[in-house]
Amino acid sequence: MTLFPAFLKLQNRQVIIIGGGSLAESKLPALLEAGARVRIISPRLNPHLHAQVRANNLDWSPKLYEPGDLAGAFLVIAATSIPEVNAAVFQESEARNILCNAVDDIANCHFYYGSIVQRGDLQIAISTNGKSPALAQRLRKELEEQFGPEWEEWVAQLGRTREELQSIPMPPEQRKRLLHQYASLDPKPH
Repeated sequence: MTLFPAFLKLQNRQVIIIGGGSLAESKLPALLEAGARVRIISPRLNPHLHAQVRANNLDWSPKLYEPGDLAGAFLVIAATSIPEVNAAVFQESEARNILCNAVDDIANCHFYYGSIVQRGDLQIAISTNGKSPALAQRLRKELEEQFGPEWEEWVAQLGRTREELQSIPMPPEQRKRLLHQYASLDPKPH
């Protein structure tokens, strides 16, 4: 099966995480960075997740998962170490047409997390279609070296240049050609 690669806009969308341990914690930073409204359903939370609740970064329902808990969700992460719970979360997600990822449980996933290189607005995602997360991590490390911190400012500068060119009346093909010329330059370390 071939996967469809996508970058989701999660700003103000409800994301529910089932589980309150290290698996849930590992998924939280990217969700918060994307502006998702996160609710965790778990009887207990680890100390880091408790701190996130106290900082009002997420909502917490201190209980076990029950059918019906996914109402209103856009995306669900099943992050428990209990396969039966992850499967039940996936089944409810299926019934509600909600995208679900059961961490480390390929059979109960609509999508997988890629290994990501992040340099400001530049995101490079790597996937092996679930076949070798270790290879994806290795490739991420190699790409992190190839695309150093200078790329963050370079992408920001290209964005400003694009905005400026959009405000100048010119034929679309000329604008496109100029944007491609700028993008083909090498980033300069600052």
